[in-house]
Amino acid sequence: MDAYITKLDGAVAVDDTILTTGCPTTAGSRMLENFTSLFEATAVTKMKAAGYTLAGKTAVGEFGLDTLGETCFFDAPLGAAAKIVSEGEVMAALNVDLNGAPRRAAALYGVTFIKPTYGTVSRVGVVPCACSGEQIGVTAKSAKEAASLLAAIAGHDPGDGTSFSAGKYEYALDIPLAGKRVGIIRELMTGENTGKVETMAAKLRALGAEVTDISLPEVSLAKTAWQVLLAAETCNNLSRYDGVKFGYRTEEYKNIEELYVGSRSESMGLLAKAVILYGSDVLSKGRYDDCYDRALRARRRVREALAGAFGEADILLSPACLKAAYTKEELKPLLSVYEESVYTAFASVTGVPAVISGGVQMVSDTLNDALLLSAAAQTEV
Repeated sequence: MDAYITKLDGAVAVDDTILTTGCPTTAGSRMLENFTSLFEATAVTKMKAAGYTLAGKTAVGEFGLDTLGETCFFDAPLGAAAKIVSEGEVMAALNVDLNGAPRRAAALYGVTFIKPTYGTVSRVGVVPCACSGEQIGVTAKSAKEAASLLAAIAGHDPGDGTSFSAGKYEYALDIPLAGKRVGIIRELMTGENTGKVETMAAKLRALGAEVTDISLPEVSLAKTAWQVLLAAETCNNLSRYDGVKFGYRTEEYKNIEELYVGSRSESMGLLAKAVILYGSDVLSKGRYDDCYDRALRARRRVREALAGAFGEADILLSPACLKAAYTKEELKPLLSVYEESVYTAFASVTGVPAVISGGVQMVSDTLNDALLLSAAAQTEV
């Protein structure tokens, strides 16, 4: 059995940041190496109720903060969930999209991933980091399989204060694309994957869509704003891991301060520590207005810019990542994810849906998930 999946006897794997009762939930961190939850995530419960079976847990980077899973404490390949879906070991996977890692992995392995509209899938049972943007999505080999599983897990959850009110959602795959407007984001046409964007644009054009270039310079602003907000929220959420009630505890300490410091220092990696420290800084009294408050204002500005872009295009196209392949050695813990997030952060910080298909990212306005899945399904053939 591969080290990056706990067990493999069902149809759907779930990220190791999604709580399950049958096996540990580690979030890719030594801090939670032996933690098993007493309850399971709402999405897992809904998945089972719809007839899907749980295959096990797939490895993630520590707390899902990194580029492709390179900071996982356990031995695991990059993009573990997308890898086993592409190889047919499972039919699909549930993934938490926090900083874009599932989107990058899907693009690299040539599978489909949807990050649905924020609030349509319950986050109850997700190991929390940045609650204002993290969202459970679905990785599958095709848009049809992704839509089917997404429909099973989406819908209102009274236990989630950010959950939309609709009881369930339907995800059609046959929305006509003739006459739809597709905009290629000019500022993101960089790196090794621009050819895939052009190929997708040609397929959409053949289906009757109107394809043009659009400018969205705010993607750079979104990258910075999201990293500030992510750090601030993660700092608060990871404060619960102190070695007292659960999780890793240092063996040598003389007082409570040494217990806290030793437990967190020994169990967390460089990226997690850096995010916590930066989050603490931007929330401090002297920096709150200059950093955190400005990031909130920037989020609103990005949302307004996206609203303008969606006035010009129904679907926005871009690469999902800079390169066509990666090795763990070239992914720098403090730099790579920040640089790569320029492609993904604008959807994370605003909560709009994003689909990866054919190695390309497609983004649309809130609750236009079905349009993206239709575009994916109709260009797969």
